[in-house]
Amino acid sequence: MRRALPALTRRWQVIALVRTIDPALRTLGVKQIHGDLDQPASLRRLAGIADAVLHSAPPPNEGEGDPRTKRLLATLARARSLPRHLIYISTSGVYGHCGGEVVRESRPCRASTARARRRVAAESLLRRSAVRVSILRAPGIYAADRLPLERVRRGDPVLNADEDVFTNHIHAEDLAAACIAALERGGVNRCYNICDDSAERMGDWFDKLADAFGLPRPPRMARAEIRTRLSPMLLSFMSESRRLDNTRMKRELKLRLRYPTIDAGIKAALRNPTCSG
Repeated sequence: MRRALPALTRRWQVIALVRTIDPALRTLGVKQIHGDLDQPASLRRLAGIADAVLHSAPPPNEGEGDPRTKRLLATLARARSLPRHLIYISTSGVYGHCGGEVVRESRPCRASTARARRRVAAESLLRRSAVRVSILRAPGIYAADRLPLERVRRGDPVLNADEDVFTNHIHAEDLAAACIAALERGGVNRCYNICDDSAERMGDWFDKLADAFGLPRPPRMARAEIRTRLSPMLLSFMSESRRLDNTRMKRELKLRLRYPTIDAGIKAALRNPTCSG
């Protein structure tokens, strides 16, 4: 969560686990520990050094469960005193397909993809641990440098309006702010939907991007036809529809969104000189 570092370093001493030492992090005042969650022996220096942990590493792309989170917890447990708080960035994919319904954090997890089931496994490991955990369930993360413009340029199709799915978003800067808010105010074993106030259909999201950056709108197709045009990964995103409720985020974390809608985020991206159509 590089975007959170400036605010974090103003308040706390920050130590980062990195696979490769990064001079830019040193400039920000971040102490770096060389290590890898896939190599248990490299994690020994983590035990007992932190009062709070921000865990944003995803599970592996293959296999069952999340061995990375399991190794991290095992390392932390070796210390005489555990961190007082751990923030885990999960995904809204843990809910699975919800038929476009409004989804609150109390809804049971019914992940329908292997990658989301690995996230459910990670959440379960953390909930059963002795560490105070707050879980941030984030949907599609975007920013000026994280827009799917190449997909629009390729002309990848989207679903016809009558078959389209609801999709949810959060600007990367707002997600960073949510991490800091959770460190300060997150509840024990509490989950939070971290999303903006938009409730957009996926096709409308891509139409807005195309219009904003002067690109042709993507073609619309029926679900049966689109299966032959897209990768299994893209198709999986078109198979789940839900509208996240962010009331708990606002009420308990007291997060005020800098980009409350995707329209606000796109408008900001247009002002960014590094972002172009």
